[in-house]
Amino acid sequence: MAKLKNATVFFCQECGYESVKWMGQCPGCKAWNTFVEERAGAGGKRATGNRKTGIDGQKAEPAKLSQVSMSKEDRIRTKIGELDRVLGGGIVPGSLTLVGGDPGIGKSTLLLQVCQKLENGGCQVLYISGEESLKQIKIRAERIGEFGDNLLLLCETNLDMIKETIYQIRPQAVVIDSIQTMYSEEVSAAPGSVSQVREATGVFLQIAKGLNVSIFIVGHVTKEGTVAGPRVLEHMVDTVLYFEGDRHASYRILRGVKNRFGSTNEIGVFEMREEGLAEVKNPSEFMLDGRPENANGSVVACSMEGTRPILIEIQALVCGSNFGIPRRQATGTDFNRVNLLMAVLEKRVGLPLSGCDAYVNLAGGIKITEPAIDLGIVMAIVSSYKNRMVDNRMLVFGEVGLSGEVRGVSMAGQRLQEAKKLGFTTCVMPAVCMKGLKNMDGIKVIGVKSVQDAIDLI
Repeated sequence: MAKLKNATVFFCQECGYESVKWMGQCPGCKAWNTFVEERAGAGGKRATGNRKTGIDGQKAEPAKLSQVSMSKEDRIRTKIGELDRVLGGGIVPGSLTLVGGDPGIGKSTLLLQVCQKLENGGCQVLYISGEESLKQIKIRAERIGEFGDNLLLLCETNLDMIKETIYQIRPQAVVIDSIQTMYSEEVSAAPGSVSQVREATGVFLQIAKGLNVSIFIVGHVTKEGTVAGPRVLEHMVDTVLYFEGDRHASYRILRGVKNRFGSTNEIGVFEMREEGLAEVKNPSEFMLDGRPENANGSVVACSMEGTRPILIEIQALVCGSNFGIPRRQATGTDFNRVNLLMAVLEKRVGLPLSGCDAYVNLAGGIKITEPAIDLGIVMAIVSSYKNRMVDNRMLVFGEVGLSGEVRGVSMAGQRLQEAKKLGFTTCVMPAVCMKGLKNMDGIKVIGVKSVQDAIDLI
């Protein structure tokens, strides 16, 4: 029986599962209330599903693995050090990169700066916008700096027109701002729908791999902070980058969530200025700027983001509760982890925290979930509860177990080197991490085996 022209189908916004009727739970990804209704296409064949030839109209032939040639110089440097770090050393030709983040966080500004660096280096770049006019892009470009003639601008949302333009120009890099505004006439759904987003991403994926063009696409985010549309969008691209941070604050964090060509543990730190996004070469010094002196409840801990150690100030405020149920609040770290650490202090150390309000904050608005900051949270809570100040030049890191033991963490040597560089004189760390440490001159290292040993220091 032929499909009706006006028939509707239901798509899962998480995984793209298709159903003829609405269901509360998706059979594919088991997510609840994710189905949206869309009108089924009655038009021609899908561009991404019925292609029998390569991107240039020629049949794709299989190749032997031993015959595939590659060199270390394949990556294109953007000359933005923080971005190159997150990408794994530069842009890989033929890669498809998704950039997501809250509105106004700086996605378009960063990509326009990337275009500036690439075209100044001799690369031809095509910037395609479906949300802004040419004059609006020009205003932002004048704020960033000078541009040459290698940057071409196009305001278009039709996929067929965009494909034709890319085939004619054959640029080395393309920026799509944004994927939710692109539409294909072969899909009857509205722009931004699950069908259109999936279709557009499939088209750009074929262009990137077939023409060996590096493509950046901007993705809108939902109120939960994830890219709008099906999660299959993130599976189709090679790299997923997220912009984090409060848009009212001065700094931004670029985090790699997925990267087929490098590590997903690296982060890039930027500062928003009038002329655009500027790199923060030393994030630790930037995060500790403005730290209060001679204040209890303030402890500096160290977290590893990929190969980069970052020192962060942990603040805690513990006070008696005026109500029957004490209030607990955590900003920048896992709320349940803070409750667990407070339970360890009450059971293993004997601190009566069950009747106290507790507030834990990671200064600067950064979000860290690494277990290595456990000991720093514990020391900050105890310092506030006992009104005892922790030495301003003391660094603390280590994972805390349920038995009150301090467990080892990775890359202790790099953390110590970062502490020495910023002038810290004492470091409290797990005793098991002290084995094999070298070049500890200039800093006093104290190894602790339990939470009680660390508390005894203050």
